[in-house]
Amino acid sequence: MAKLLCVYCSASRHLDERYYRGAAEVGRAMVAHGWGLVYGGGNIGMMGSVAQAVREAGGHVVGVIPEFMRVRELANEQADELIVVESMRERKRVMEERAAAFLALPGGIGTLEELTEILTLRYINRLEKPVVIHNQDGFYEDLLRFFDRLGRERFKSVGAQPLYGVASAVDDIWPLLGGADRFEADPIWR
Repeated sequence: MAKLLCVYCSASRHLDERYYRGAAEVGRAMVAHGWGLVYGGGNIGMMGSVAQAVREAGGHVVGVIPEFMRVRELANEQADELIVVESMRERKRVMEERAAAFLALPGGIGTLEELTEILTLRYINRLEKPVVIHNQDGFYEDLLRFFDRLGRERFKSVGAQPLYGVASAVDDIWPLLGGADRFEADPIWR
């Protein structure tokens, strides 16, 4: 089985069409680069687009969804594996355990929460898997500036940039997933 890439992204049905197209492009490229998908298990929004593209390209799809979302008919029942869990926390844990790397596509509060949790785990030396932020059409520019400010004002280590890679184009994602950059945690976390 292909190694699994955990993709965080929006489940909104109300986005500009370019975001759904971008998610589908990522899904097709994942399979072409030998990756399967582990994700939040949804069948709508960008989550549905990336999963459908992976399946159509012949890739493996693992969805992880809380029961309260499944009963609202939000689950991708076509996934190769659909893991139903009790809570959002359990969902994130299962995705983290199954993933070989992490990719954040454009998304909202949930995507931001998932991304920052994974970055925190890297920061405190609990995770060494690659994390990539896909900055489609400059979507994450403000967040990346904020991360830089955290370093400048010493809310995080100035050398924390290796926590993640940034890809502006889909083709830029795959080299960044080759391995996590070396990050030397602050002495308290070593």
